[in-house]
Amino acid sequence: MPDHVSRETGTGATPSPPSVAGRVFASGRLALAERYAELLATEGVVRGLIGPRETPRLWDRHLLNCAVLAGPVPRGARVADLGSGAGLPGLVLAIARPDLELTLVEPLLRRVAFLTEVVEELGLPVEVVRGRAETLHGERTFDVVTSRAVAPLDRLLDWSMPLVAPDGVLLGMKGGSVADEVAAAAPTLQRWGCAEPEVLLLGEGLVQQPTCAVRVAWADPSQVSWPLPPGPGATPVRGPRAGTRRGRRRR
Repeated sequence: MPDHVSRETGTGATPSPPSVAGRVFASGRLALAERYAELLATEGVVRGLIGPRETPRLWDRHLLNCAVLAGPVPRGARVADLGSGAGLPGLVLAIARPDLELTLVEPLLRRVAFLTEVVEELGLPVEVVRGRAETLHGERTFDVVTSRAVAPLDRLLDWSMPLVAPDGVLLGMKGGSVADEVAAAAPTLQRWGCAEPEVLLLGEGLVQQPTCAVRVAWADPSQVSWPLPPGPGATPVRGPRAGTRRGRRRR
């Protein structure tokens, strides 16, 4: 049984953080994680970003599950989180790792509105971009490109690799079928010139359910140049660039 209980907070019940949260989040960041959990359990549920049945397991299944993804992320990295949704894992990484430079990429307006409000309330120096990954193709690159349950690996490569810097990586949260996804993506990995993917199990001995992630780097960084060609089926970006919003920096 989890070592935490729920407390009522307006429209729903927010579970109190388990004791392990104090080991995953630094003492100065845990209060931010708690407030984010409250926002997910209330506004997130009301807006349809989190299912009401998810609130009792927000910490174990969502916040802690995402926070351990920070382990393999280099210090000071520029990180793009694709399809951020309610901010998982992007906002969790921003809370757990204030050294990171986070950009959240999300096409749906109602999700962008929620992300922007959370960023502003928590005072996180996070950029929110409304658009699809292709919006930034040929415009920006990042040290790490993250995602959670966005698409199978072959499609994820087409969206992510044009954003991965020569020495950067794709770091995607995956489920139990990751080995099958890696096998099915072999032609796409070869087409992009990727190295053999690494499957990581993060948070073992720390969280109840370790996080499975796939890490993909370039096979030969010296051969990577921009702009990279778009993936098959990608829609060219036309018209004005998508708007961005940045949260206030904490003082």
